[in-house]
Amino acid sequence: MPEALATARDLDLDLVEVADKADPPVCRIMDYGKYKYEAAQKAKESRRKSTNVSIKEMKYRPKIGAGDFDTKTRKVEKFLGEGHKVKVTIMFRGREMAHPELGKRILDHVAEVVAHTARVEVVPKLDGRNMVMVLAPDKRAQAAHAAAQKRDADEQAELGDGAAVAASEAPPGDTAAAS
Repeated sequence: MPEALATARDLDLDLVEVADKADPPVCRIMDYGKYKYEAAQKAKESRRKSTNVSIKEMKYRPKIGAGDFDTKTRKVEKFLGEGHKVKVTIMFRGREMAHPELGKRILDHVAEVVAHTARVEVVPKLDGRNMVMVLAPDKRAQAAHAAAQKRDADEQAELGDGAAVAASEAPPGDTAAAS
């Protein structure tokens, strides 16, 4: 042990005890300040990479109009795209409680519309005067949807180029072929 301490001092490094329970104790010659700095940097980097998933909530009513439904559902898609979970709530009032199937139909429609970005994490269930469903972002579904959109855009570009080629091959006086 004393010769290891002397060697560490000669090299301007520290002698760090790694395993004190071992016989003989295990030590390591290192720059301890640099080690602590690098450990702090790794911890900081891992904190930066971690995502904080919060739950957003969107409330619907059984008698919601088509425009309101579309607006709220677009907002749900936006939340899911940002990586948040979304709690979708149907609020019942008065006699609406007699028809929970209307709320279930709306929740199923929301799940169907956002199926390309989310999966249903908690199935719709009645909770007092509310019916609740939780949607979670689905990375695989989002990737598949993005790939399908890219494929569709490529096909549209090919079709657009084909129409331009057909129009350019038509005789100059033939306007029917160009339109």
